[in-house]
Amino acid sequence: MARKSGATILQEELYPPSAEAAREEIEDARLIDLDVDEESPFLRGQKRVSARRSSLPKKTANRLLWSAGAAAVCCAAALAAATLYHYGERSWRFRVESSDNIEVTGTQNVTKAQIMETMGADIGRNIFFIPLAPQKAQLEQIPWVESASVMRFVPNRLKVEIHERTPVAFARVGPRMVLIDAGGTLMELSPKRRYSFPVILGMNPGEPLSTRAPRMKTYREMVRELDGGGARYSQDLSEVDLSDLEDVKVRVNDPAGDVLVHLGSSDYLRRYKIYVSRAQGWRQQFQKLESVDLRYDNQIIVNPDMQRTAKPAALSPAVAKAAAAAGVKPAALLTRMGPHDRAVPKPAFELTQKKLDPKAAAGGAKKAAAKTKFRKTTAKAGKATAGKASAVAKKAASTAKPGTSAAAKKTSSPAGREIATRRAANGKQSPPQTPGTTAKSPGKSGGQKPSPAIAKSRTEQGQDQ
Repeated sequence: MARKSGATILQEELYPPSAEAAREEIEDARLIDLDVDEESPFLRGQKRVSARRSSLPKKTANRLLWSAGAAAVCCAAALAAATLYHYGERSWRFRVESSDNIEVTGTQNVTKAQIMETMGADIGRNIFFIPLAPQKAQLEQIPWVESASVMRFVPNRLKVEIHERTPVAFARVGPRMVLIDAGGTLMELSPKRRYSFPVILGMNPGEPLSTRAPRMKTYREMVRELDGGGARYSQDLSEVDLSDLEDVKVRVNDPAGDVLVHLGSSDYLRRYKIYVSRAQGWRQQFQKLESVDLRYDNQIIVNPDMQRTAKPAALSPAVAKAAAAAGVKPAALLTRMGPHDRAVPKPAFELTQKKLDPKAAAGGAKKAAAKTKFRKTTAKAGKATAGKASAVAKKAASTAKPGTSAAAKKTSSPAGREIATRRAANGKQSPPQTPGTTAKSPGKSGGQKPSPAIAKSRTEQGQDQ
């Protein structure tokens, strides 16, 4: 059906003939409904009644109520927190009263006095104001402490947990004997425990930890090889010289005499087994076995010429005693001298002749007393002889000729008498001589006979001449 060009649409176009019956039924139903609405007084009216509404939506109002409640709770919590903070800050219940409130665990070699040097400043302070991180860092500065932790417990208790270092050897650093761990940290000797470690040489005082760490790595590798398979060869070593990492030297604590063995820089176990298997034969072949160089694969050098090396500083008696108590082997406590050193160290003590032989010492005292008495007698005889010689000189001066007056005056002067006295004491007194005359021999003169002591001295002088 063609569409008309007019602007109006006829009812036939909207409702085709097939749907006309259905349209009539709908219209009849509408009429019925309208009749019912008009006739029934109990039905709700079709006109809507306007209701009064709030200015805010319901959801927004609920949110505001929740926010206000939360703010009130927060304010109450803040007020409670401020009150609690003020109470915790001012109350004496949270104050560390004494060292009894500081608990220390995990210490064997670290003393509580060392811990209290760090934690003692916290006594009397509020537990909430004690800085834990700085205290932990300061505790780890103690040589024996590897790691530490500090915890606070309400109301007024602190707990300090210490993890100590594990020593692996002794180390001789200058005149000191200390312990050393695998990382190269030096620790003081512990009086509570005894160890069976060798002594490491080659550590210098004042060197940084980064220098000692590579040497300790070499030491651990050597000990691991020597103790591999349950051999425990490291227990036979008294010293390990790590001054040259290309030539690790060990001193073997042998009952027949300690021996210095050069092990090189690798393959320590094989080279040490060579020494163990041939040491007895070398002792029979050589008069004294002092050192063995095993660094080379195709040759072994027994008693090589050792170059002069710097000797470690001697240990004081107190340090040596403490080291021996800690377990240092006696061979490692000796201060050895190089082949070019001639100076003999001063002995720690000396036995006198009186302690060695009391009888001989008493006889020597008697001899010394006899010698002193003989000297006194000789001195008295010399004084008497000098007096007689002075008298003879005065007599000669009084009877001398005029030509000899000068000589007499010379003899009679104080200086001349002193010279004459000295000559008489020495047994060589002679009369004053005059020009043109010869002095007579004292033995042929008719003067006074000398004493036996002077005669004996003259005889000894004649034999010497």
